[in-house]
Amino acid sequence: MRFLILLFLLLHLHLRPSAAARPPRMSEYRALLSVKAAITDDPQSALASWNLTTHHCTWKGVTCDPSGRHVTSLDISNLSLTGTLSPDVGQLRFLVNLSVAANFIAGPVPPQISDIPNLRYLNLSNNVFNLSFPPELYRLRNLQVLDLYNNNMTGDFPSKAYLLANLRHLHLGGNFFSGEIPPEFGSFPYLEYLAVSGNELTGAIPPEIGNLTQLKELYIGYYNAFTGGIPKEIGNLSQLVRLDAANCGLTREIPPEIGNLQNLDTLFLQVNGLSGGLTPELGNLKSLKSMDLSNNMFSGEIPPSFAELKNMTLLNLFRNKLTGSIPDFIGELPELEVLQLWENNFTGIIPQSLGTNGNLQEVDVSSNKLTGNLPPNLCNGNQLHTLITLGNFLFGPIPESLGQCKSLTRIRMGENYLNGSIPTGLLSLPKLTQVELQDNLLSGTFPETDGLSTSLGQISLSNNHLTGTLPPSIGNFVGVQKLLLDGNKFSGRIPAAIGKLQQLSKMDFSHNELTGPIAPEISQCKLLTFVDLSRNQLSGDIPTEITGMRILNYLNLSRNHLVGSIPSSIASMQSLTSVDFSYNNLSGLVPGTGQFSYFNYTSFLGNPNLCGPYLGPCKEGIASGAERPHEKGTFSPSMKLLLVIGLLVCSIVFAVAAIIKARSLKKASEARAWKLTAFQRLDFTCDDVLDSLKEDNIIGKGGAGIVYKGLMPSGEQVAVKRLPGMSRGSSHDHGKMTDGNKEGVLKVLDPRLPTVPLHEVMHVFYVAMLCVEEQAVERPTMREVVQILTELPKPPTAKPGDSTITDSSPPASGLESPATETKTTHNRQASQSPPPDLLSI
Repeated sequence: MRFLILLFLLLHLHLRPSAAARPPRMSEYRALLSVKAAITDDPQSALASWNLTTHHCTWKGVTCDPSGRHVTSLDISNLSLTGTLSPDVGQLRFLVNLSVAANFIAGPVPPQISDIPNLRYLNLSNNVFNLSFPPELYRLRNLQVLDLYNNNMTGDFPSKAYLLANLRHLHLGGNFFSGEIPPEFGSFPYLEYLAVSGNELTGAIPPEIGNLTQLKELYIGYYNAFTGGIPKEIGNLSQLVRLDAANCGLTREIPPEIGNLQNLDTLFLQVNGLSGGLTPELGNLKSLKSMDLSNNMFSGEIPPSFAELKNMTLLNLFRNKLTGSIPDFIGELPELEVLQLWENNFTGIIPQSLGTNGNLQEVDVSSNKLTGNLPPNLCNGNQLHTLITLGNFLFGPIPESLGQCKSLTRIRMGENYLNGSIPTGLLSLPKLTQVELQDNLLSGTFPETDGLSTSLGQISLSNNHLTGTLPPSIGNFVGVQKLLLDGNKFSGRIPAAIGKLQQLSKMDFSHNELTGPIAPEISQCKLLTFVDLSRNQLSGDIPTEITGMRILNYLNLSRNHLVGSIPSSIASMQSLTSVDFSYNNLSGLVPGTGQFSYFNYTSFLGNPNLCGPYLGPCKEGIASGAERPHEKGTFSPSMKLLLVIGLLVCSIVFAVAAIIKARSLKKASEARAWKLTAFQRLDFTCDDVLDSLKEDNIIGKGGAGIVYKGLMPSGEQVAVKRLPGMSRGSSHDHGKMTDGNKEGVLKVLDPRLPTVPLHEVMHVFYVAMLCVEEQAVERPTMREVVQILTELPKPPTAKPGDSTITDSSPPASGLESPATETKTTHNRQASQSPPPDLLSI
């Protein structure tokens, strides 16, 4: 009996683990399905195998233990999944590895992950997780890798991450954590990788960081804003291989203790405020391959100890305040691939041995004060792809070897004193995308090419001494976007092959000696936005095809010998905002419409035969070659607008003058006596003036009245002008007009004038004749001219040829001005008392 009981107990104990194991298995199954359910987009159908028809250990990304009972690894990284991470992932209690990196998973990091006690590897990097770091994760004491890089996590920096004592790899970079690095971060006993870069950290770098003696990689830069400098304790990190503290606000000098890092192969301290000289102890870093100290405030010379950096492949010292010469040993570094020393104050010559190692790929020594020749072996290994030396004082020829450097992609050697010719084959290099040789002393001709060049996008040869004609092979640069040849002595015609440059956007051939007509093929370059052909000797007409360049916004053809008219179709080029046609021999009408209305008048100066708005009126028969000659009675819209505005202004002035005159006449008619208006104190009276109105005192007669000489009681002599009265309420009779008949007027009228009543033209013509009287005293004043013009005669009602005007009748004909006055009128005026004239003294 006891045996049976014992056997029962043994069987019970044997079956119990199996029964206990079933719920976790089902829980893991459901947990995985919950993880899938939280994924809202699976563009690659990566989780299609996660279904009830197959065992979950066979699902993609799922790994189970050898017995197939527990999920030990879940890796669904790099699947472009969108959604959230289900909290049920915490039900996978036997997980050792959890990675969902490189997806689009958002939301908070589930704190339930802390329920996975044996988790060692947690990679949530390159997602869009947000909110703060869940403190529950501090319970994962077996965790060795924690990677939260490149998410949107915010809040306080996870300062208690040091509780994860077994961590080897901690990456918190690329988030928005704020705060300071706590001193306790120096207590990780096994940490080999620490990255806090790309956050919003402040404060000083704690010296306790030097206690991480197992550390191999340290990344603390980019967007952080630390205070102070690099702690000297960093020299204790004897295992350190990479140190990146770029762009994080560091100041002061580099501590000499950094020379203790014998295993360091990468040192990035660029874009900080580090100052002082380059620490000579940097030369102790025998393993160093890449050193970037650019964009700081280092001064002094390159230390001689740098000659020991035999493994150096990248040396960036640009944008500092370094002086002295570039040491010769720089050119002898056997592994050097990239040398960037631009924007310093280096003097002397470029080491002539530079490039002999056969590894050189990029050289930029621009914006210094370097002199001498270019090294002859820069492309010794045919690996050089970038050569930039602009803005120095280099002289001598360009090495011929560069013409065979097939690896070259960029050449920028402008703003020097280089002479000689352009090396043969240079512009034909297969990978070349940019050539800048402007502002040198280069001579010779434009290089000819054999094959097509599709990669070369910019050619700048401006301001040299290049001569000869532009070869037809210029059309082989089918990929060029900027072609700048200005400031040379190129001659001959612009080749028609220029039309093959379909990618061309900027073309500057100015300040040369080009002749012949403008190649109409230029219009085939539909992407042109800038064309400058000024200061050449181009002749002929402006090709009308130029209007086909629909995105052109700058056109300069000034100071050539162009003739003919400016194509009126340019008015339709809506993109054109700046033109210059000045100082040519152009003629004809410049339209005032379309884009022409936006151009400055200075754009047309120096062309005496041009006419139009702001340029003066056109001579008879001159019209734009692209427009019909003006017909009689037609005006351009701009002229019509000017006429309307002028008539409106004149009407207002005439109306005001008429009102003022009417009031003065009303007062004069009431008094029916002479009125003397004195503008200063006078010693004579009105009677003294009237006594002088005698035939013996007449000194002049004219259309504006009779002038008398008067002697005042004080002995002072004055001139008195009597302005005859006008009929029909006017105070003026304008007298006689020489040669005022209809035929005489018609002889001087412009036949192109629009059809207007001729009596109006006669009236204006009459006033004009008065204004040019030989004697000044006989000319009407401006006030009188205004009054005369307001008294426009009515249209003709009498027989043609009747030319008599009386006080009581209007002019007999609107086509004629009075030639003579009848005796009746004259006698009646003589017998009457003096009319209410205006008196001019």
